[in-house]
Amino acid sequence: MVDIRKMIRSFSYAFEGVVALFRYENNARFHLIAAFGVVLLGIVLGLERFEWALVAIVVGAVWAAEAFNTAIEKLCDLVSPDYHPQIKAAKDLAAAGVMITSVVAVVVGAIVFGDKLWCWFLNM
Repeated sequence: MVDIRKMIRSFSYAFEGVVALFRYENNARFHLIAAFGVVLLGIVLGLERFEWALVAIVVGAVWAAEAFNTAIEKLCDLVSPDYHPQIKAAKDLAAAGVMITSVVAVVVGAIVFGDKLWCWFLNM
């Protein structure tokens, strides 16, 4: 049987994490602002449902990557406040995950928005 109270509590902890992510993490705030820009551009250009789905997937993936990266960095800082080459490697790899996800999001954005932007500029 599913314990509803426990599930609600879990969601409240996750929501606190989302709030903390965007309140305290500069890169996450940048990605949040970028996502708002993408949504506004999508509205202006009239994206189709499938295009919105692609945009939502990559935006969510970037935010999730930022959350995982932040969690790894905070855990590393707790475990080893001083410099350690393995901690540096873990943090660098987590940051690389965010960068890779962000690059893929830009590529998807170029595919989704490219032709629409080109036609929009030609018709101005």
